[in-house]
Amino acid sequence: MNLALSEAEVQSACDKANIRISAIEPLPQTGTHVVCRTSEGADELRAKLGKHLIDGKVKRFAFYRIPSSW
Repeated sequence: MNLALSEAEVQSACDKANIRISAIEPLPQTGTHVVCRTSEGADELRAKLGKHLIDGKVKRFAFYRIPSSW
C-alpha cells in the first residue's frame, strides 16, 4: 500500500502494532510504499493509517535486480 507518511513513520507504526513488513521503500514524490508479510497485517495497517492512504497510481523508483552471477 502507498501511504502519505515517511518511511520512519510507517516503520514506527508497524513496530508499535507488531505488524511485520515484507518490503518498504520511499516514493519519489512523497510518501512510502509498504508491503506487509500477512494480509491480516495489511488489514490492520489500513485500519490504523487509512486516512494516510494514497489513492490511485503513484510513481515508484525503478528496481534493478542484481544478476545472480554477481
